[in-house]
Amino acid sequence: MKFKAPVTKNEEYEVDIIDLTYQGLGVAKIEDYPLFIEDTLPGEKALIKVIKVNQNFGFAKLEKLLTKSPDRVENIDKNYTRTGIAPLQHLKYDAQLEFKQHQIQELFDKSKMDVEVLPTIGMDNPTHYRNKAQIPVRSINGKLQTGFFRKHSHDLVTIEDFYIQDPEIDKAIVIVRDILRKYHIEPYNETKHNGVIRNIMVRRGHYTNEMMIGLITRTKKIPMVDIIVSEIKEALPEVTSIMQNINLSDGNGLLGKSTVCLDGKKYIEDKLLGLKFAISLNSFYQVNPEQTEKLYSLAIEKAQLDGTQTVIDAYCGIGTISLAVAEHAKKVYGVEIVKEAIEDAKINAQKNHINNTTFITGSAEDQMEKWQAQGLKPDVIMVDPPRKGLASSFIDSAAQVAPKKIVYVSCNPSTLVRDARRLAEYGYEITQPVQPVDQFPQTVHVESVTILERTQND
Repeated sequence: MKFKAPVTKNEEYEVDIIDLTYQGLGVAKIEDYPLFIEDTLPGEKALIKVIKVNQNFGFAKLEKLLTKSPDRVENIDKNYTRTGIAPLQHLKYDAQLEFKQHQIQELFDKSKMDVEVLPTIGMDNPTHYRNKAQIPVRSINGKLQTGFFRKHSHDLVTIEDFYIQDPEIDKAIVIVRDILRKYHIEPYNETKHNGVIRNIMVRRGHYTNEMMIGLITRTKKIPMVDIIVSEIKEALPEVTSIMQNINLSDGNGLLGKSTVCLDGKKYIEDKLLGLKFAISLNSFYQVNPEQTEKLYSLAIEKAQLDGTQTVIDAYCGIGTISLAVAEHAKKVYGVEIVKEAIEDAKINAQKNHINNTTFITGSAEDQMEKWQAQGLKPDVIMVDPPRKGLASSFIDSAAQVAPKKIVYVSCNPSTLVRDARRLAEYGYEITQPVQPVDQFPQTVHVESVTILERTQND
């Protein structure tokens, strides 16, 4: 029998918003059929228009709010919603923190896992926190423009104040944009795959104020490059590094394989938990330094290190967690698949006169198997994996080397819960409440620290 939805495309309905999805969309139900609606909040009554009908759910757009939630923020800039820069900006900040706690708690509850999730640790000022920007450059009406793509498209929305970025980065983007305009540098054309400048990337040290400008180009050469570099330096005294990354591909990948230093150093320096870090153009470095310090301090504190332990830091990046842990451990091993990040990690160990770390290039799952074969016996494994979570082979190898504790720093609650279930099969249980930390205010993303301890011995 063919399914017939209780709603019709392009029809309007009055609905009650009953929930918020993990993507920040309001949820309404008509005869148990869920509809997802942007810019709506639980407790609101809304007039909506259905725009898409699927077998199990549909999407609608807000036509008019009939009653508003007390948690709604008025006078927001719609461009931040259209581009996905700040999808939760319409929700008051304390309610955002509750939403993030609830998101993690609900996933554990659905998995029938008896886990307590603590209130989310937030920021005093939940705006202008990002220390890195990568901004597309395109031609609009024949003029070089910077901004951000409208969600699910490559239509550029021109934006100068990005709301969640360090304001000095926003200023720098406008200055670089105007210099590129002045010298008639051709923006990249996605349809014809021609033009020169694809993206402007800016990094800024939170504590040092050192700034890096990265010009991502479709061509190996930038016309008038010397004079452009000279004008950038004159207009932005904080700039200590100007880099060019050459991306010749026709795809959507941000960075190409070749990076050239146009002026200054190949990296900027910043501090984290009192340690110095060299950050190159394509290093992974947490974008919210203030919250990262809280996140890593928590991970170290919850690991309860006393200087006698051997620690493995999987997915170690440029060594931020490894080097912060090193003063509390006997020995730290870091592994990371990005070769340049491991080179940075080794430099960072030298910069901080830390001698009890070893950094290896490789995938965390392969290296874990090698360490297991070599008989390495870590007391603690710390993981800070990408959104896809831990590979099954990593979990198998980690369980074989049998650390007493696994400290899981997660950026994706659903893969955290999945991995915690897998680890439970090997006798690892969550022994402390999970602590969410708001690394990305105004967005739906949430980081958290979870401690798993071995409760049974083979």
